[in-house]
Amino acid sequence: MVDLAFEPAHVLARKLRRREISSEELMRLYLDRIARHNPKINAVVVIDGDKALTEAREADRELARGEVRGPLHGLPMTVKESYDVAGWKTTWGNPAWKDNVAIADAAVVERLKRAGAIVFGKTNVPLLLGDFQSANEIYGRTNNPWNLERVPGGSSGGSSAALAAGLTGLEAGSDIGGSLRNPAHYTGTYAHKPSYGIVPTRGQMPPGIVGAGDLSVVGPMGRAAEDLDLELGLIAGADGAEASVWKLDLRPTVADGFKGLRVAVWADDPRSPVDAAVGDRLQAAVEAIARAGATVDDKARPDFDVELAHTTYLRLLRGTTAARQPKDVFEGYLKKLPTLSDGDRGYYATVIRGATLYHRDWIGWNETRAKLRRAWARFFESWDVLIAPVAPTTAFPHNGEPDRDKRFLPINGKPVAYSNQLFWAGLPIMPFLPATAAPAGLARDGLPSGLQIIGAFGQDRTTIAVSQWLERLIGGFVPPSGWS
Repeated sequence: MVDLAFEPAHVLARKLRRREISSEELMRLYLDRIARHNPKINAVVVIDGDKALTEAREADRELARGEVRGPLHGLPMTVKESYDVAGWKTTWGNPAWKDNVAIADAAVVERLKRAGAIVFGKTNVPLLLGDFQSANEIYGRTNNPWNLERVPGGSSGGSSAALAAGLTGLEAGSDIGGSLRNPAHYTGTYAHKPSYGIVPTRGQMPPGIVGAGDLSVVGPMGRAAEDLDLELGLIAGADGAEASVWKLDLRPTVADGFKGLRVAVWADDPRSPVDAAVGDRLQAAVEAIARAGATVDDKARPDFDVELAHTTYLRLLRGTTAARQPKDVFEGYLKKLPTLSDGDRGYYATVIRGATLYHRDWIGWNETRAKLRRAWARFFESWDVLIAPVAPTTAFPHNGEPDRDKRFLPINGKPVAYSNQLFWAGLPIMPFLPATAAPAGLARDGLPSGLQIIGAFGQDRTTIAVSQWLERLIGGFVPPSGWS
């Protein structure tokens, strides 16, 4: 029964429909594993086991009658803590919101339940979803099941840790700064950052906020590439009044396999150097892709100023995330702004400049983004996908230093600024592009390492398909040892 816990969601769903296993049996397996393993990992932080078992038994009775609600019928799964689930707390790890109880399900949760999934718990996040590790004052710290002294990533770190440790069948996360992709990279799992706007964010916003935020997306996480395709197909599409106006029709994949696929590779960059442990795995994957018949070029780049593109992302990102900050924090930014020197490019200087943008300036940066998006579109006329690192290192040790400017990552023996991780995270975010994170094998330090597959806007099925082909070519998710 232990191996069953690590099966991908599409396999579990098929076994449930065929009644090879029961929903109650699978639910009890996950609840038992959470009781035994979650105290060390601390991935699942909200749970209602009794209700989940009741729903599982009902799902089994429905199947016995020949009733199938959808492709996830009876599948136990969890979602990121930031998603609203009716009757459960949604805190975003913020003590100020510790008593906030959702009155309705998020749009994604609604759609997953409609497809038959049983959402039985929620997984941990950093404060306000704002870190590459997952710890907060309400729920504590989540550890990476590959090495408990290492981070599972953030902000969907609880999600990735739960998947890697076999504590859940499927997950849903969110991404504005790599929050779907870097947790997948650090734990050897899969995640997909959708094209902006194709999956509704309703119910995955800070309490009281109903409008969609700039840059931020929500998307699927799983233990196999096929899980991403399955879940995306269920959660994507117009929501609310928009559903009466437009219907999503994602473009088909641009190819049927690697033969003839045009693959650009952006393997390293001086703005965010990549550690050799990560670079080696990416290079090995790219070489395998080339041997499989793809046309590969590691010099091809979009025709724009890379520094401008990254600065545009940071300005828009910090302008968006500032809306989550309390008023006194924002007022503090306003006071500090005049004291910044022109040459200060530190983490907090970047935050302050972005957080205090005048609307006129934001519109200017948004116009720059529009031009950069056109450059990306021209690039993808010549290339089908771009492969790049997700993050510059494998999972790094927990770091509780409150001053981000004093946090560093060891990269090729040298300390590199913690915030440099945003470079690789931001490549597809600023221009609204889809990006799929997939395992590339275990690095020389014994930890998982991944890569991201970026595509043209709306080519979500292509980036996921490439991750599926890569899975067949070099392998995919491998369970960490010690969690039987």
